[in-house]
Amino acid sequence: MKLRYLLIPTLALFLAACNLSLAADVTPPPNYIPPTPAPTLSLAPSAAPNIESGKAIYAEKCAPCHGDKGMGDGAQGKQLPLPVAAFALPQVGQNASPQDWYATVTRGSIERFMPPFASLTEQQRWDVVAYALTLHVSEADLQKGRELFDAVCADCPASLFQNQEAMASLSDAALAQALKDGTSGFPALGGKMTDGFDQLAAYVRTLSFAAPSPTPEPAAPTATLAAPEATPAATESGTPGVETTPLATETGPTSTPEASAGKVTGSITGANVGGLEVTLHGYDHAAASSAPTETVTLTAVTDAQGNYVFEGLDMPEGRIYVTDVKHAGITYNSEMAVVPAAASEAVIPALRVYDVASDYSTLTFDQTHFFFNISDVSMQVIGVYTFTNKSDKAILVPSTTDVPFLKAPANAQDIGYELTQESAPILAAEGGFALPPGDKPFGIVMYYTLPYAKKATVVQPFAQEAASVLALVPEGVKLTSDQLTEGPQQNFQGENYRQYSGGGVKAGGSLTMTISGTPKKSGSAAAPNSSQNLLVGLGGLGLALIVGGAWMYLRNRGAVDEEPDEDDNGFENEEEILDAIIALDDLRRAGKIKEDAYRERRDELKERLKH
Repeated sequence: MKLRYLLIPTLALFLAACNLSLAADVTPPPNYIPPTPAPTLSLAPSAAPNIESGKAIYAEKCAPCHGDKGMGDGAQGKQLPLPVAAFALPQVGQNASPQDWYATVTRGSIERFMPPFASLTEQQRWDVVAYALTLHVSEADLQKGRELFDAVCADCPASLFQNQEAMASLSDAALAQALKDGTSGFPALGGKMTDGFDQLAAYVRTLSFAAPSPTPEPAAPTATLAAPEATPAATESGTPGVETTPLATETGPTSTPEASAGKVTGSITGANVGGLEVTLHGYDHAAASSAPTETVTLTAVTDAQGNYVFEGLDMPEGRIYVTDVKHAGITYNSEMAVVPAAASEAVIPALRVYDVASDYSTLTFDQTHFFFNISDVSMQVIGVYTFTNKSDKAILVPSTTDVPFLKAPANAQDIGYELTQESAPILAAEGGFALPPGDKPFGIVMYYTLPYAKKATVVQPFAQEAASVLALVPEGVKLTSDQLTEGPQQNFQGENYRQYSGGGVKAGGSLTMTISGTPKKSGSAAAPNSSQNLLVGLGGLGLALIVGGAWMYLRNRGAVDEEPDEDDNGFENEEEILDAIIALDDLRRAGKIKEDAYRERRDELKERLKH
């Protein structure tokens, strides 16, 4: 059984630079100095992206967090408090356009611990984005795509796929649909082939890349902004670096005498809190930097009551202090304390630690949701589990590659896990992770694939009791089950889904569902992977569940039902204009805006970006 890596968020070092996936928001602290303005955006590369250059840049700046193969399992990424994007997952890579990822690399996302990559030129950013987009494609799929291209598109003009602006705006999913249905300048291939459009799109994408050179040019070894790291170190520019050995008492901005000789105090609460080693991390924001840099790393030991103190510290205004401590094999991370003006002491909020248990029956599961993504030969089942730990102990899960209380059918393949956006934070533990007590629910998405030939029976096991079940299937697909009742049709991201709901399932029981039929297309521009887009919304972009009766709401940034107001030009910054362009592209792909109106509005927005 192939298991995807469960992304374990920890906080060994609080302000690190990494992560393209979106999860819980982080509110900037008082006195926090905002980053320097991000570079302006270009919506297409000026030259064809160079994969060889992108690979070298990725190895230096991205792999430490996102992993060598893009599975989100980099050594530093696993120490972050938020899950790291796994580019190599098809449901992530197929639904991302180069423009989307270029915007993230260019502007960064400080609340996601990722700064703008100001050290890279525009072309280098396009290069690394192009390489990241290849990580979800296997050599076998690429070869099949090449064979299909030679068979059905050998006479297609290459210039169609070398239009950098057009290719940068399309995800592989949207490109596959365009190849199938055709566009104003390209004939539909749907009559020549019935499947394999994903592989064809993956190969066509490579036609927009620069031809490989015998000697790849390495990424520029600048220290202006190093790879996103979970263990940042001071670099020349004051941004996170790739070193994994913490620096001790290294300072950033020069302190004034009255800001020196300060102290940081705090306490650990809970059982057996005496004699624990506490690590203090301090972060400053240098004037030329785009993200905070760690400038202090010290350790101290708690007294019998769990109190600790760090003395003799510089206390420049705006410095951020956080601590972490290991207790019973679990790493806990404190909230931050920000040094106010002329202060000589900063107090870290008290940090609670817990005894450990491994009794999963103490977890209380609420409604469990299932979504079905169906293709010609396979079906992806996406389960969303929300649950709470109301005990007084942290529940230990001893593995990062399996979740014992979440079970998949015996014939399931490609099993994977992601935290939902609204999930309570989980903690790193030796060899696994831990679920601390609390009222806020945890949320985990478990997904897997099953064979599908117009009909399949899913026997979903339940290791723990679920209060109720809700299933959503795309329009055109029928679900039958003695345990579920058919409900109303709902619309998510422009696609219709039929709702089925039922009562609870006992621990050790199962839910049997028979799925049949073929998803109905919502229109000529509907994406074939719309339910994959739903998965990205769940696992990659986060989940917002509102349970009221049997309703569920899925939050998606670009999902709107009406055409944009052509007279609404009240943009306050370039980011809002870019968001408007992305939303406009979503409307076009959903067939909700005419082509001429789309082109006119997009050209207007592009002009506004230039000024």
